[in-house]
Amino acid sequence: MQRFLIVLGAVLLIGGFAWPWLRKLPLGRLPGDIHIVREGFSFHFPIVSCIVVSALVWVVVWFFRR
Repeated sequence: MQRFLIVLGAVLLIGGFAWPWLRKLPLGRLPGDIHIVREGFSFHFPIVSCIVVSALVWVVVWFFRR
C-alpha cells in the first residue's frame, strides 16, 4: 500500500508539472466523442477518449507487471 501511494503521489506531481503541455493533447475532442449543444443545455461524453486512455493505462500496467 505504501509503494502504491508513493507512486500515485509521484504521478500526480509529474502530471501537475506537465499540465501546461498535457492540456494541449486532443483528449476530449477526438472524433467519436459525443457532444450535444442545444439552447440552455450542453452534454459532452468523451467515449473515444476514455477508450484511448483505458488502453494506454492497460499497456502501462501490463508492461510493469511483466
